[in-house]
Amino acid sequence: MSINVCNDRSMASITSLPSGVSGSSLVLLETQTASSSSTIQFTSGIDSTYKEYIFKLYDVHPTNDSVDIRVNFRDGGSNFDATKTSSFFWAYHDEGGSTTQFGYASSRDLAQSTSDQALTSNIGADNDQSGVATLHLFDPSNTTFVKHYMSVSNAYENGDYSINSYCAGYINTTTAIDGVQFVVSSGTIQSGTFKMYGVV
Repeated sequence: MSINVCNDRSMASITSLPSGVSGSSLVLLETQTASSSSTIQFTSGIDSTYKEYIFKLYDVHPTNDSVDIRVNFRDGGSNFDATKTSSFFWAYHDEGGSTTQFGYASSRDLAQSTSDQALTSNIGADNDQSGVATLHLFDPSNTTFVKHYMSVSNAYENGDYSINSYCAGYINTTTAIDGVQFVVSSGTIQSGTFKMYGVV
């Protein structure tokens, strides 16, 4: 087996991966655009085709001030109320440069709860305020193990803070997860783009 050396710190001369090395790629499955929407739901295409699904949320702008983007999961029934246990922590900094914090946010974690899972924190409703997030859902069709998820997000907070939030947990069921729903904690989603990808 030959070894490619990049003396000029360039990868330009590497045209393929060696055998035994594989790269993953994202397959865009669905895009939804919010317009004063109470919910955004993905209810098809979540099956055993992919071992991981990634949801990308772009410029989610709420009608109400100081709200969270939240998620819940459907486990074969008609409701998005799967039982979850999770942890949540954040880091934030204000525009004035005077207030910073890094810590656990116990008000946003869940313990065997069917409630919606917070992904962001306190998005503002000003015209230039919004939130973004990436959510990973692992092996949702597996019927042996519980289903894991994790997310990272950033929000332009109603008090002019940048809040970077991290959430991870498991859906405590061995039933397949076949739907994902996004909401905000109050009011509606005035605008925003939501994309679902399968990971090959």
